Amino acid sequence: MSRRSRQPVRPDVPLVGAIADPTAPDPAAEPRRRGGRGVRRAVTAVVLVLALALVAGAGLVGWNFLRPLLDREDAPTDFAGPGTGEVQVQVEQGDTGQAIGETLVEAGVVQSVGAFVSAAAAEPESASIQPGTYALREEMSAAGALDLLLSPAARVDLQVQLIEGLRAEAALAQIAADTGLPVEELRAAGSDPAVTLPAEAEGNLEGYLFPATYTFEPDVTPVEVIATMVSRAEQGLVEGGIPPERWHRTMTVASLVEAEASREEDRPRVARVIENRVGIDMPLQFDTTVDYATGKRGVTTTDEDRATDSPYNTYVYPGLPPGPINSPGDSAIAAASAPAEGPWLYFVAVDPSTGETRFAETFEEHSVNVRLFQQWLRDNPSD
Repeated sequence: MSRRSRQPVRPDVPLVGAIADPTAPDPAAEPRRRGGRGVRRAVTAVVLVLALALVAGAGLVGWNFLRPLLDREDAPTDFAGPGTGEVQVQVEQGDTGQAIGETLVEAGVVQSVGAFVSAAAAEPESASIQPGTYALREEMSAAGALDLLLSPAARVDLQVQLIEGLRAEAALAQIAADTGLPVEELRAAGSDPAVTLPAEAEGNLEGYLFPATYTFEPDVTPVEVIATMVSRAEQGLVEGGIPPERWHRTMTVASLVEAEASREEDRPRVARVIENRVGIDMPLQFDTTVDYATGKRGVTTTDEDRATDSPYNTYVYPGLPPGPINSPGDSAIAAASAPAEGPWLYFVAVDPSTGETRFAETFEEHSVNVRLFQQWLRDNPSD
């Protein structure tokens, strides 16, 4: 059996998809043309460039066709117009734009979180949105909702303003009028463990409803209101370096200062007169404490008033009254915390209309000042 000689497989001959032509000239036998390889490379490059151009062109056409669809898909949906009705929305402390947007969507205010986030990103003032409750509208534009969140007029808060020197009952009545909370529940809150009154107060709020302007959420409770005011009162004691065991005494002195001295510069000296008298067991003899015992208010008291049997009557009982007689402010608390240095035992407002007050060390000096006060009373009989 004859054997055919095996020929090596040439790499340029396909093995699949074509049959070699036996009559075709052998490429290996052809003389190599000068520059043949360079020509083939040039042709290949041109073909590749054309192919890439076609692909790029097709891609550009495709993108121009798809882009409106994608934009329409990615654009956040938004309501048009100012909206209708009213809905209250709560913004919490620390809420992000995303969180606020989610709250608005849930409340039916805006149509999408993305619409609100986009509106907020375009408004530099959006970072100043404050926590609170806001009155917005249903199905309003994201930009309109953002405008309302930045408007103080849209805040649905309860504001309470208490002035210095109010007695507890007057303060409670004011709080009830401003919040709609029952006076009885506000008064009872003084005994709640969440309200940190000193033990000596025995749940009595007198002196601890600090005079200030407060802002509360619409759903605030009586305990939350009272706890806030008491905490604010105690803040002044902490800042004055007063230890907790002396808080009640200090607030009692501060309330007397608040009642007796209208001018800022007189308050530390009034506090000193109080401490000097208490230090030698000398009765304070303050008409303001008699007024508190009788429930009256006025410039003077009668002999009958001064004979009232009450621990708050400092004509009858020496030392401090058992507690505050009003709500003192920061300056009165500061004066009680750090009385001025001085030997005074007496003082009198010689002109109640201006608050001018004279201080004296002896009774003789004080008598001269009292006569000035009596002259003022004669000159001002209607007062």
